Amino acid sequence: MMTASILQDIWVAVAMGVIGAVVFAAIGLVSGTDETTTIAPLTLLVALLGVPPAGVFMFFMAGAISKHMTHAIPTALLGIPGDTMAVPLMDEAVALRNLGVPHIALRKMVSGAIIAAFVAVPLAVAFAWLLAPYGSKITPYVPWLFLAAALLIAYLSAGRWAAVAALVPFVLIIVGLQAVTARYHVTLGVSYFLGIAVGPLVADLFSLLSPRGRQAMLRDEPRTFSLAPDVKGWGGYFPNPLKVLDRRQTNLTIGTAAISSATFFFSPVAMTVVLGEAVAARVHNAYHRLTTVIAARNGVTEATYIAEALIPLIAFGLPLSPVAAGPAAPLFNAPPRFTVHGADGQIHNLHTLMTPGAFLIYGLLAVVLAALIAYPLSMNYAHRAASFVARRLSHEAIIATFVGLVIVIGFWEGGVAGLLVVTTVGLVGGLMYRAFGLNTGVQFMGFYTAVLSVPALIKLFM
Repeated sequence: MMTASILQDIWVAVAMGVIGAVVFAAIGLVSGTDETTTIAPLTLLVALLGVPPAGVFMFFMAGAISKHMTHAIPTALLGIPGDTMAVPLMDEAVALRNLGVPHIALRKMVSGAIIAAFVAVPLAVAFAWLLAPYGSKITPYVPWLFLAAALLIAYLSAGRWAAVAALVPFVLIIVGLQAVTARYHVTLGVSYFLGIAVGPLVADLFSLLSPRGRQAMLRDEPRTFSLAPDVKGWGGYFPNPLKVLDRRQTNLTIGTAAISSATFFFSPVAMTVVLGEAVAARVHNAYHRLTTVIAARNGVTEATYIAEALIPLIAFGLPLSPVAAGPAAPLFNAPPRFTVHGADGQIHNLHTLMTPGAFLIYGLLAVVLAALIAYPLSMNYAHRAASFVARRLSHEAIIATFVGLVIVIGFWEGGVAGLLVVTTVGLVGGLMYRAFGLNTGVQFMGFYTAVLSVPALIKLFM
């Protein structure tokens, strides 16, 4: 009976991994799609639907890995960042596009990503295993740890001191909303997550209601784009990434992926920039430097995402990294199913429901699924996919889909109160993101600060 149950969980996990890889490989084709806005709500939905823990984990992992491969397609072929993590790759992508070899940039980016993913999963699990013995010792200090992490991540964000200062009113807004809903016997958790995740989207939708906002969004003519030609330099369906990159590019990609697999506490964008500069300093030929840096940087985006989700999840069960507090937040906190601070004060999430060995096996399986689905798609059908997305796929349709998802989940959790909280948190968070650089990762840490640190502060000083 137990063997049958294990086999059933494996098949469910594989099925969810395939769904995640397919869905996010497709989303990655759409330029400008933010990771938190897309990955977090869909992962939250999967968790709330009651999918087994391994299935939730596989959905997230295969999806995140796939998205960070296919985001190379609009970045390289259209010259438009595929998502936030693709922005640091734009200089090399534009330079190679100007040289007439965007297809080379695409191949290097995608190959770097898949190699880095296979490196990052075992290393991240190993680093988490080394840190795990200290997990129980930090539990009593969780409120203060979240406060310190929120301030540090805010300072490391683009907003610097502005983000640190803006964190205070944002936390107070969360505390105030909790007090208001509590008076009407409504307890919310998911709605805050949704509001933070789709904050920039909510702010843009409100801008449409303003004459000034609409005026700023008006365009004199339809958007135009220039799609690079399709050039294929290999036979068969599945090109070998170790042959797409030369030996030095492979070694540098593996090295930067290994480093970023250990530094789980820093901004993913910052890690991509810093390690990219370190690689650039080691390569002197201009063309070889461009192709090497773009491969290594895309590998860093992949490895950083994997490590920043896995290490806090396995070692502590607490979202103590920008990725864990953002796109991977539902793996830690999807109330009432997953919580970082349950009614008994204990952690109840994937940290307690899966073993390090399970994280390793399912993590590698997620990489394999992404390699089988997103890698050949990016290498063989990039031109066709980019053309279809640019010509046929409406951004408005994608926005409407996520708005509908947010409305359904918000109303499911708290009715009208849930929708009001989603709207309020989304609008305030979106405006703070635009004005002060208070990104979604910092805002998620602000939510945990409001829930855990503020009560501890009040108890200490009141």
